[in-house]
Amino acid sequence: MIDVVVVDDQALLRGSFRVLVDSAPDLRVVGEAGDGAEAVERVRATSPDVVLMDVRMPGVDGISATREISASTAARVLILTTFDLDEYVYSALRAGASGFLLKDTPPAELLAAIRVVAAGDALLAPSVTRRLVAEFARAPRPRAPRLDGVTEREREVLTLIARGLSNAEVMRELHLSAGTVKTHVGRLLHKLQARDRAQLVIAAYESGLVTART
Repeated sequence: MIDVVVVDDQALLRGSFRVLVDSAPDLRVVGEAGDGAEAVERVRATSPDVVLMDVRMPGVDGISATREISASTAARVLILTTFDLDEYVYSALRAGASGFLLKDTPPAELLAAIRVVAAGDALLAPSVTRRLVAEFARAPRPRAPRLDGVTEREREVLTLIARGLSNAEVMRELHLSAGTVKTHVGRLLHKLQARDRAQLVIAAYESGLVTART
């Protein structure tokens, strides 16, 4: 059973998400919160697997709550955003979010997304990756030599992940088996101390491996 906490400042939306999540036999809502501060409290009290997190809320916003939850608990945060061009994408990923989803996503896709994030993967669509490129092109950022010990093949895999490719797409691009790609991804997660693919994308950009021109 996958435990979920729903965070949104609109009670009607929280209720709708609760009904939807509870309709799945393998999912259940164990808590709700109307702002970021309450979200942190509920997560600590219930230890969910996944947190559905709104970004724009009064008081403590979703990014600050995501940062605290990711730093102090094992819960994975799935950001719910109203607009695909949400300016907080980069900040939320840096805060530890495992993925993004539009609030008008079809119900079946939302439930599938919760399962994906709970399994330890990340939802990072190419549209999100493009916004990361735009953010890095616009703003100066520190570059740290974090890729020492990463092999040439692992760098190739990391570059494709940063472009938003799935494991299957990496397989086709580099002509590798599923097991080999999975091994490379696992080693990258370990070497770069990343929680998931979303954090690998951040590492790829901040190391300078991938740039706005890549």
